[in-house]
Amino acid sequence: MSERILLGHGSGGRLMHRLIGELFARAFAMDELGDAARLPAIAGGLAFTTDSYVVSPRFFPGGNIGELAVFGTVNDLAVAGAQPLFLSAGFIIEEGLPLAELTAVVEAMAAAARRAGVRIVTGDTKVVAKGQADGLFINTAGVGRLLAGLTIDPARIRPGDQVLVSGPIASHGMAIMARRHGIAQEPPLLSDTRPLHALVAALAELGPAVRFLRDPTRGGLATTLKEAAMASGCAIRLEEGALPVLPAAQGVAELLGIDPLYAANEGILVAVVAAEAGERALAVMAGREDAPAPGRIGEVLAAPAGMVLLATAIGGSRIVDMLPGEELPRIC
Repeated sequence: MSERILLGHGSGGRLMHRLIGELFARAFAMDELGDAARLPAIAGGLAFTTDSYVVSPRFFPGGNIGELAVFGTVNDLAVAGAQPLFLSAGFIIEEGLPLAELTAVVEAMAAAARRAGVRIVTGDTKVVAKGQADGLFINTAGVGRLLAGLTIDPARIRPGDQVLVSGPIASHGMAIMARRHGIAQEPPLLSDTRPLHALVAALAELGPAVRFLRDPTRGGLATTLKEAAMASGCAIRLEEGALPVLPAAQGVAELLGIDPLYAANEGILVAVVAAEAGERALAVMAGREDAPAPGRIGEVLAAPAGMVLLATAIGGSRIVDMLPGEELPRIC
């Protein structure tokens, strides 16, 4: 096979069949190569999601576009209260991409799928001419089974509820920006890319006390909580001093003038739980590899409706609004 992707790899002919058979089907352990995967019957309610991944650079400290494409969709299912089961994977590949790089991405996806306990069961490959894409874009879609006892809905948020996070914010966004701007750190800041399905399954033991879950990716924690406040008709008050940010991420954010509240995350969970369940939820998260620094960061208030307020470390208060535009493009 050629060392680089050719237009012929997307032609539907011999080259494409070799690429699919020798790379994708082998890596993903696909039993069938039809136009659709035939899935077993799945009892209970289902969740279905899709997302596209265009991150630049494709390989970054702590991860790569392949892992991101699997964990991102796994996490979208998980925070909907579902156990991820099956994924599809669609590839848009630019002519000239080194085959070795595509192979590394595909093998990373296969490893990520094994880690997350999901199967990649179908997919698609398109090759576009040089200059019509930036190397490689990936779309993944996923199906999961809804976990019994969980109803994740921001409309269920009530005054007095506790706002929790599972780990430091901004690490993914600042790791990407550090690489783009050539900011050297020792040790380097790593992306927080990781699957969250097992953490959500553990939190499911709290049942209806879990009101809302989200992985705050693009737009960061600020945008996620603003959306939750608007949907619930409540206010959310954050404590600046309680927000976990790694010193390395804070340093990059200060250098580039970026508020960590708006930086993307790829492996942390924000949870809103009933007041009486806050300590139990933190106890569930404590000591888990997928919840490296769990903590309470705020609470839900009755008013002002739809607002997020940040209690600053110096005793002030400021309004936290939704990200107005694209602050960090190609971040996931």
